[in-house]
Amino acid sequence: MGLVLAAGAGRRYGEPKAGVLWQGERLVDRSIRLLHQAGCEEVVVVLGAWVAPLDGCRAIVNPHWSSGMASSLRCGLDAMAGTPMDALAAPMRAVITLVDLPGLTAEAILRVRSRSESLVAACYAGHRGHPVLIGQDHWLGVKSSLQGDLGAGFYLKEHSQALKLVEVGDVATGDDLDQPQDFA
Repeated sequence: MGLVLAAGAGRRYGEPKAGVLWQGERLVDRSIRLLHQAGCEEVVVVLGAWVAPLDGCRAIVNPHWSSGMASSLRCGLDAMAGTPMDALAAPMRAVITLVDLPGLTAEAILRVRSRSESLVAACYAGHRGHPVLIGQDHWLGVKSSLQGDLGAGFYLKEHSQALKLVEVGDVATGDDLDQPQDFA
């Protein structure tokens, strides 16, 4: 399963980034497409400051989006946990990405998603970034560690022995979009 965190207001950018057009495609639609191309059959998108109809995903609105990324990640994991699963199916794993990563590629997502471990993160020249894969066996721990505008970083640091880093810098960039001039 894929999870896109797209609820923020984009304060530094000047508007919510989910609806921003990049190369003729909204950033949120691009994130959904890349997750599907990487083999995620189901994609959940967490919206908040910006809400619009979306295709190819299950969109949910985080009523507490303004409190920061932690509430959006919690909201997304809760939505995924409520997904009906076949009793014989393997535990769920969430491939989590942010909406504002214009340099992310399906190949990078696939590299992370292809690992068998239940804690995996992309890295760029040795620096941890997105996407991050979190197995269902870690969801409760991740949710209990979340606060404010911080995502799962604290939990991943606390569980660094179990975290598998996968280099993807040769097929993607981990730069996020903070200011409109970042598009230049």
